Amino acid sequence: MADLQDELNALPEAGELQDRAQTAPFAPQPPPRADRSPRGPHGGQRSEPESGPLERARALLAAHPVVDGHSGLPWALRDLPWYDLRLGESGVETDVLRLREDHVAALLWSLHLPEALAGDRAVGATLEQLDLVRSVIAEHPEGLRLARSAGHVIDARNCGRVAVVLGPADAAALDDSLGILRVLHSLGLRVLTLAGASWAGEAGLTRFGEEVVREMNRIGVLADLSGASDATIGRALALSKTPVLCTRSGARALRAHRDNLSDALLAELGAAKGLCLVPLSAERTGPTVQDVADHLDHVRALAGPECVGLSGAHDPGAQDPGSRAGDAYVPGAAPGYPHLVAELLTRGWPETDVALLTWGNVQRVLRSADFAARAARERRKPSTARITDLDATAD
Repeated sequence: MADLQDELNALPEAGELQDRAQTAPFAPQPPPRADRSPRGPHGGQRSEPESGPLERARALLAAHPVVDGHSGLPWALRDLPWYDLRLGESGVETDVLRLREDHVAALLWSLHLPEALAGDRAVGATLEQLDLVRSVIAEHPEGLRLARSAGHVIDARNCGRVAVVLGPADAAALDDSLGILRVLHSLGLRVLTLAGASWAGEAGLTRFGEEVVREMNRIGVLADLSGASDATIGRALALSKTPVLCTRSGARALRAHRDNLSDALLAELGAAKGLCLVPLSAERTGPTVQDVADHLDHVRALAGPECVGLSGAHDPGAQDPGSRAGDAYVPGAAPGYPHLVAELLTRGWPETDVALLTWGNVQRVLRSADFAARAARERRKPSTARITDLDATAD
């Protein structure tokens, strides 16, 4: 265990990479040399000009770029006969140029499916999306890199690449099989949405659902609870040994939406050190930067600054119709993340909290999952539980 903890702590944090990656697009840059003289050229006291919030935001994002919690790009690309994410693509909202302009150093690629798909069709469609994602990354090696761990995300950033973390995928993709869960993990899946599964309903997790969460902890797949029932969220928070994610959830007190969290759940999420990724979505958080900032303020106040992150909701996936990142920005105020961070700075957010919001909190959750999985595999063998054995006797 000590060896694992030493390895975990050895990974560099955001803001410590100047000497290793000065030429990378997302590498933090040293501040310009300031004149140390306390007086101006005419002997008067020198007054240092204040940088505006937008300039401060861009400088902060250069040091602590965004880990974006949601992009539905895989499903969007499947309908395009041709695309080029390197030079810019008009058919989708995500490409390498726009990601760099928006200071996005890593993002989660959603593998959500149409709600009608289930069973073998859901498994096959998820595998097809995984295959497509791997092909897209292989076709854009100068811009994208697959990341399977927190360390891989840092390595990609150091090399000037945008890290791609696979997930969330639908629970339907498991077809109620823990073996399929392990296969998907071996192919790179790192986040699974529990909402919609027969074993994660309005009454909470069934016995098989609890076994799914334990196995996810063992192999290092994070649970996404956005859209799940309050009972499922509460039980998963109590059961999971690793932090959970809500990849597209705002504050229900500010905007009623099935994916948003109540104040009570936000407090529970904070106590469990989970992470609420607030979406830039007109449907979930509102049509302006100020609306999104209101949700961020609310989540930060209830869950804590260590438990809030960002979810661009670019290229809405099959289960996210009508939720487009551009709707959340003031018209013409693009790229969006610098303007959003500028808004937070004007509201008095300390730069340390902004750095956690954009980069540090997702890194913490990814590292926790990596470490917990290594430890769990020493204590627990792969589960062979079947839903027919556990839930058939639950009644």
